[in-house]
Amino acid sequence: MNKLSTIAKRFIKEDDGLETIEYAVMTALIVAGLVAALGALSGAITGRFGAVQTTVDGIT
Repeated sequence: MNKLSTIAKRFIKEDDGLETIEYAVMTALIVAGLVAALGALSGAITGRFGAVQTTVDGIT
């Protein structure tokens, strides 16, 4: 049990991987924001492409 306690204390003291975790969380938040933005804009994009298609169909 003493060895486990020593390992646990060393694990808590070490912060080498902290920056990696911070970057991973930041990247996940950016990706989530991009997905939300694209989801919100998808209707507008679809509508704009529909308008262009209607215009092009009217030309021919």
